[in-house]
Amino acid sequence: MLTQRQIKLVENSWGLVLHNSLEIGVTFYKKLFEIDPTLRSMFKGDIKMQAQKLIDMITFTVHKLNNVEEMATDVRALGVKHREHFVQAQHYPIVAETLLWTLKKSLGHQWNEETEEAWAAVYNTLSKIMMEAAEEIS
Repeated sequence: MLTQRQIKLVENSWGLVLHNSLEIGVTFYKKLFEIDPTLRSMFKGDIKMQAQKLIDMITFTVHKLNNVEEMATDVRALGVKHREHFVQAQHYPIVAETLLWTLKKSLGHQWNEETEEAWAAVYNTLSKIMMEAAEEIS
């Protein structure tokens, strides 16, 4: 369960990076493919378009953190969609590592252990919902 403090930290830090959102999205994918080059084949088309989808999804999620149950249907659907695109359970920790690295790089001195823990808690909460939805269709 997310605390109000974690939610506020995520909201505030996301607000700080949104002005460079497309750049952050592209940086995320470059790092993701650096960590695991095999993931590149899962993404067809323009990476900038994919980066914008990522930013839109994160923005949607951040705005709904006070009511995870309200967005659970959308998160579950995303988990099913990921499964259809061959995303497996072992990919989720790689994405978590990449997301946290990207945020740390983007926020610089404004990134700290408490903010990292808040983002990790959000990611873990949502990835758990996605993985459970993906397992149900297996």
